[in-house]
Amino acid sequence: MLLAQIGLAILGVYLALGVLFGIAFVIAGVQRLDHGAAGCGFGFRLLILPGTAALWPLMLTRWLHVSRRTS
Repeated sequence: MLLAQIGLAILGVYLALGVLFGIAFVIAGVQRLDHGAAGCGFGFRLLILPGTAALWPLMLTRWLHVSRRTS
């Protein structure tokens, strides 16, 4: 029972961080990774938010890599 509670707490923290990152990414980061998304609208950003939130460690790594290359 305690192990399940710990697992759910870890999952909750992961998802909360993912949502926070996802919001920041769809506002500022998506156009840095994909130049074709520079003029995209709210619908596209809303569409990619769940995937970005779920895969946030991968997306963060890619965003940082692109930021270092352009700086």
